[in-house]
Amino acid sequence: MSASSGAVIETDIPARLEKLAWGLFHTKVVLALGITWVLDGLEVTLAGAVAGALKESPVLNMGNAEVGLANSAYLAGAVLGAVFFGWLTDRLGRKRLFTITLGVYLVATAATAFAWDAWSFALFRFLTGAGIGGEYTAINSAIQELIPARYRGWTDLVINGSFWIGAAMGAAGSIVLLEPGFLPPDMGWRAAFFIGAALGLVILILRLWIPESPRWLITHGRPEEAAEVIDEIEGQTRVHHAHHEIEVPASVRLTPRTHTPLLEVWRSLYRDQRQRTLVGLSLMTAQAFFYNAIFFTYALILTDFYGIAAGSVGWYLLPFAAGNFFGPVILGRFFDTIGRRPMIALTYGLSGVLLAITGALFAADMLSATEQTIAWSVIFFFASAAASSAYLTVSETFPLEIRALAIAFFYAVGTGIGGVFAPTLFGLLIDTGSRVSVFWGYLLGAALMITVVFVILRWGVAAERRSLETVAKPLSQTD
Repeated sequence: MSASSGAVIETDIPARLEKLAWGLFHTKVVLALGITWVLDGLEVTLAGAVAGALKESPVLNMGNAEVGLANSAYLAGAVLGAVFFGWLTDRLGRKRLFTITLGVYLVATAATAFAWDAWSFALFRFLTGAGIGGEYTAINSAIQELIPARYRGWTDLVINGSFWIGAAMGAAGSIVLLEPGFLPPDMGWRAAFFIGAALGLVILILRLWIPESPRWLITHGRPEEAAEVIDEIEGQTRVHHAHHEIEVPASVRLTPRTHTPLLEVWRSLYRDQRQRTLVGLSLMTAQAFFYNAIFFTYALILTDFYGIAAGSVGWYLLPFAAGNFFGPVILGRFFDTIGRRPMIALTYGLSGVLLAITGALFAADMLSATEQTIAWSVIFFFASAAASSAYLTVSETFPLEIRALAIAFFYAVGTGIGGVFAPTLFGLLIDTGSRVSVFWGYLLGAALMITVVFVILRWGVAAERRSLETVAKPLSQTD
C-alpha cells in the first residue's frame, strides 16, 4: 500500500481480505455482530409473546389496536434510527456506532419494563427500535467489508437468521415469565424486557474484539491504521490458496474523503444505480410487510382464533423460530454457489405461494393451532432466507462510501411502507373477528413476495464470488 501525489492512495487491502480462508477472526465477527440479530429477535418475540399479557395488564389496558400501534412504534423508531445512525456510520465509522446504538437500545429496553400506560410503552418501544435500526446499518456494513466473498452470502444469511435464536429465547422466556403464579400479576411482561438489557451488556464485551473496517479507514485517508488492522487479521487466519476463483482487483486507487455529500448519495441511488435501487426497494418492502404483518400479530391469531392461553403462546413460537433459523443456515450456501438471482427468486416465490395456500386453509377454518404452526414454520423456512437475502443485496450492491446510508435508506423505506403499516393493518383485521378479512391481508403479503420474483430475475445483480469493489465501484476510486 502506498500513497502518491494528489492524496491518491493505492491499496491492496480488498485483495488481501478476499484471499483469506475462514479463520478465528471471522468467527469472532460472526459472534460479536450476529448477536445483534439475536437481540432483535428477542425484542420482537417478546413483544409478540406478551401481547396477551399486555391486554390483560390492569395498568396498560391495551387492546389489539394498541398492541399493533406499539409494534408499529417500534418499527417507526427502527426506521428513523437506521437513517440517522446510518448517516453517522458512513461519517464516523462502523465500530464507533456499535457502542452508541447499543447504548440507546440498552436504556430504552430497560425503560420499557417501567411503562405506566399504553403511550409510555409505545414511546419506549420507539426508542428501542431506534437503537436496533442503527445497529442494522453499522453491522451489515461491517459484515460485508470484513468477510471474504466466497463466504459472504452464507455468512450474511446466517447472521441475519440468528434473529431466530433470539426469537426462541424470547419464546422460552415468555413461557416461564408469563406462567400464572410465577410472578405477581403485571410483572411477567416487565421482567421479560430485562432479558434484552442483560444480553446487551454481554454484547458490549464481545464488540471489543472487532476492529474498524480497513476498507472504511482507507476511504477516509487513514492508511496506516488500515495496515495495522489488516496485519492483525492476517495474523489470525491463513491464505486461501484457491483465491483465484474470486473476482477481485489486485489493487485499487482511491482519493480519500471525510464524507460523501447527500447530493452525491442521491445521484448514485436515483441516477447511476436506478435499477439496483428498484431491486432493493422491492426486496425490502415485500419482506418487511410479509414478516411484520404475520410475526407481530402471531400471538393475536393464536389467542383470538384458536383460543390459546397467552402464557402458552411461547410453545407455538419455538417450532416457528426453528424453521426460520434453519432456513438461512441450510439454504445460505446455495446463494454463494447456485447464485443470488435464482435463489432469491426461489425463496421469495415459494414463500408467497405457500402463504396464499395457508391463508386459504385458515379462512376455511381447516387448520388446528398445531397445523397452523407447522404451516407457518414451513413457509418461513424459505421466507427467512428470502428476508436475509434482502439485507445481503442492499449491503453489497452499492459503493462503500454510501453503504451504511444505502442500507438505512432501503430499510427505512421498505419498513416504512411494508412494516410500520402491516402490524396496525393486521391488528384491525384481527379485531373484525373475520378469518376472511385476515386472509385478504395474507394475500396482499403473498402478492408482494411473488412480484419480487419478476423484479429480481429482470434486474438482479449476480454478486456471488465477487469482491465488493467489482460489484460496486467505490465512489472515490480513480482509474
